[in-house]
Amino acid sequence: MSTPLEMVSKDATLEEAATLMTDSEISALVVSTDPPSIITSTDIVAAAADGHAPTDLQVSDVMTKSVETVPPDLYLQQVAAMMTNFGIKHLPVTDGDDYIGMVSSTDVAAQLS
Repeated sequence: MSTPLEMVSKDATLEEAATLMTDSEISALVVSTDPPSIITSTDIVAAAADGHAPTDLQVSDVMTKSVETVPPDLYLQQVAAMMTNFGIKHLPVTDGDDYIGMVSSTDVAAQLS
């Protein structure tokens, strides 16, 4: 799990989100919305492939809305099963209403190897 959790505003540009990901050496950010949303490096690459400049779009234009979350005590096998079943690579970790980290498919693979 990556901690501390990096978050971004839905009003940030894709350039700002990409810079935060690069500076933090991560590939996904939780977007501060209710319910929670997420933006990944894949979302930003897809927007670029569609011909959009990273300064022309906001995070809200490409983010995935209402994402699944997991509690910190969920077994790794359950996290892996959720990722497989939902076809996702990142899950925000929550403790009640508080975001405490992000678990990625890379984290799961590292723990299982």
